[in-house]
Amino acid sequence: MPTEPEIAQDPVRPGSAGFGRRGALLAAGAMLAAGLGAAADDLARKNLTATHEPAPAAPPAPAATPFHGPRQAGVTAPQQPVTQLLALDLPQTSTAADRRTLRTVLDELTRALATAASDAPSDARLQGIGSTRLTSLVGVGPGLATRLGLDVPAGLAELPSFPGDQLDQARGGGDLLLQLCAADRWTVTVVAELAATAARSAGAVPRWSQSGFLPVTAPGTTPRNLFGFKDGTSNPGPAEDEQFVWGPSGAHQNGTVLVYRRIRMDVAAFAALPADQRDRAIGRRQSDGVPLTGTAEHDDPDIYAKNPDGSYVIPANAHVRLTSPRLDGGARMLRRSYSYDDGPTDRGLLFCAFMRDPAQFIRVQDRLATRDALSPYLTHQASAVAYVLPGATAGGSLGEQFQA
Repeated sequence: MPTEPEIAQDPVRPGSAGFGRRGALLAAGAMLAAGLGAAADDLARKNLTATHEPAPAAPPAPAATPFHGPRQAGVTAPQQPVTQLLALDLPQTSTAADRRTLRTVLDELTRALATAASDAPSDARLQGIGSTRLTSLVGVGPGLATRLGLDVPAGLAELPSFPGDQLDQARGGGDLLLQLCAADRWTVTVVAELAATAARSAGAVPRWSQSGFLPVTAPGTTPRNLFGFKDGTSNPGPAEDEQFVWGPSGAHQNGTVLVYRRIRMDVAAFAALPADQRDRAIGRRQSDGVPLTGTAEHDDPDIYAKNPDGSYVIPANAHVRLTSPRLDGGARMLRRSYSYDDGPTDRGLLFCAFMRDPAQFIRVQDRLATRDALSPYLTHQASAVAYVLPGATAGGSLGEQFQA
């Protein structure tokens, strides 16, 4: 897959073939040795007199993102470069027994994730992880909620089929969905294994796993996807999150709904289009993310603006037009998507969006599936929905509202 120059992290998945950790260390060592040798030669030639000054102190490591709180941190904490999604299934025996299993699994996951997110984790395998700002979230799938009669938002349900879907059931769905995010792949790999082990010990069965990454992006700027366009420009702000992302007042006000889609992208075919055609398909300029009707990235796209000949400035089939909040009464979803690279012919987007009501996503996807100019270059391969549980208090556990 052609990647952007600013992508620093190796997108190869843990355990897959590739340059790998050992190769990176050997290369780094060789470069360091060469650099030191050149520096020593330069000093000798110039016959410099050494004046030793104390080395500047290393900047303090960033504080760990707190795990405990009214809301799970993995929803609105600053988006990090690496993610790992895990889905688990619970055995089906009796409602009472399955509720007890769910309670045990959530207790074990709470313990594992809280330990990993602490500044000084007790598990030796987790040393240093606190400094990488690990964030996590755990959600309950609609199938499990229905089966056990769990108290979840009324709108939680599996997504309908959309035109063009080619879903692999083994890559989607699940009774429980976890998302881990961190600054490096090592952290999410270690924590994912510990969380999966804890869940298995309580009776859960792994269903699927998927890793993703972002390009290196300056704080406060919008990351780009593999088409080279900025992804997430129109996200809501904190005040709008309260209206459109988090639940209404009551039992679900500290929870939200996650919609996940694994979307393969035909990067080469899209890149072969003329630049103006790519911009018109999106409705923004690829160079800077500015909408075709604006002058700055965060200008609100005017989907009703017309050219002198009566045609829309943002074409009728442009992605920006079809996803515009103006077509949904102003409702917005919080998009925190990642790219993935699972081989030369399987690269794309891990669409992750949070919203109060998943019916909003259904309305948007209905429009996209039949009219989006990007459709010829996209294949939806997997799907999942989950109610992201309210957070856990110190000494408490996720999903305490579900009585065993």
